Amino acid sequence: MNVMTDPGLYRHLDEMAPWNDRLQVLEVIGITDEAPEVKTFTFRSDAQTWFRYMPGQFITLELPVSDEPIMRTYTLSSSPSRPFSISVTVKAQADSIGTRWMFDNLGVGARLKAYGPGGDFSHHTHPGAKYLFLSAGSGITPMMSMLRWFSDCAPGTDVTFVNCARRPEDIIFRKELELLNSRMPGLSLAFIVEERSPREGWSGHMGRVDAVRLPLLAPDFHEREIFCCGPEPYMRAVRDMLQQAGFDMAFYHQESFGAPPVEPVSPPFAEAQTEAAEQAAPVQEVVPVHFSLSEVDGECLPGQTVLQAARASGVRISAACEFGLCGTCKVRKISGQVEMNHNGGILDDEIAEGYILACCSRPLGELEIEA
Repeated sequence: MNVMTDPGLYRHLDEMAPWNDRLQVLEVIGITDEAPEVKTFTFRSDAQTWFRYMPGQFITLELPVSDEPIMRTYTLSSSPSRPFSISVTVKAQADSIGTRWMFDNLGVGARLKAYGPGGDFSHHTHPGAKYLFLSAGSGITPMMSMLRWFSDCAPGTDVTFVNCARRPEDIIFRKELELLNSRMPGLSLAFIVEERSPREGWSGHMGRVDAVRLPLLAPDFHEREIFCCGPEPYMRAVRDMLQQAGFDMAFYHQESFGAPPVEPVSPPFAEAQTEAAEQAAPVQEVVPVHFSLSEVDGECLPGQTVLQAARASGVRISAACEFGLCGTCKVRKISGQVEMNHNGGILDDEIAEGYILACCSRPLGELEIEA
């Protein structure tokens, strides 16, 4: 049956359950060319569930590039105000492995395992009276997710959006952004390109965002909640510029999948875990770890994480970032206690339910894990 005419697809939201990344996979339903070497992949759930997430969050895709799948984390460019599908917009760099595999192998109907959503780079977690979005290249994706949400749910929101690209043809979502700019009275949109192009005329801003240009494009930037995403050199330059301008960096937020520059901190644990963590440290001896689903009895050496112990025992736990941010390695702890230092990849209610991040959890004693 043609899936586009399948009456089973037409269900009310209250008749559907939210997507569960532990039980369901994603099915590709659309692929769109956005710019040179940039594509949007749109997915639905293979179990006809709906997607609940915050604008600006990310998911991690499990890509079967070889015998051992690789994990790649991508920001969602779609908006949760349209909950029946999700999209990632990805750019294939010269050294891309996972993204290039997606370009060459994914077609409509293909299925992938995915984990998430995760992250707190969202105006829902950092609300403001007005916003300044600064993005470069494919860093536009979380901004697009938030802007699409504003367009659907709060179109009068005061947003200044400055997007940078190498050339005019490299501006991702340009036509849609220009359309939104004509329909959202509170949106002020500016593009800046580094180079002119023989393929497309350009009469707009040239160069980069700097201490002279920013006050011209956003005169009241000191009063705005700022979100920034792009290559690390770009974000570093923006941070330095804002600090030198005396901006209160408590209102600055950036998305990065690199290791955080600060020491990870532990969130509130369940009461029993808090007491155990206060009274004990990771044991300095080999401790047994039972992986229940795999029916494997392993061991964790002094200083090892649960993830390292699993790998040493031949048990596969999916993992991407491996510093407690993406949440991909989330597993349920059946018994025992751990010390867990993460960077936002797990929620407090998930911890209360017994879940841990294997990459940043170390046993406080004998442990049983659902893996």
